[in-house]
Amino acid sequence: MTEPDVPITVVDNPDHNRFEVHVGDALAGFTEYRTRGERYSFVHTEIGDEFGGRGLASRLIGDALDEMRARGATVLPYCPFVKRYIQRHKDYQDLVPVQERARFEIPVG
Repeated sequence: MTEPDVPITVVDNPDHNRFEVHVGDALAGFTEYRTRGERYSFVHTEIGDEFGGRGLASRLIGDALDEMRARGATVLPYCPFVKRYIQRHKDYQDLVPVQERARFEIPVG
């Protein structure tokens, strides 16, 4: 298989409290979360050095946030990468509760 043919998948691994991005069968990275009811606090994102520069972190966060929306959950972006992603992608800003947005420098409205 050539590299473009290798599937990239993002899955929730609730046993480890994280979403994972896989390239083929290899774990390429993850974003960890903590839950409190329907509120997910994203606390850390990591991509393996050998997988850097491929946009996998953005794919991982985008898919994780899409899943949060599908679940009707709210998000607290403590992880700097998740925070920047939400700041730059206005269509995800509504996932952060209005009363919490100032703390994460997310525009209200």
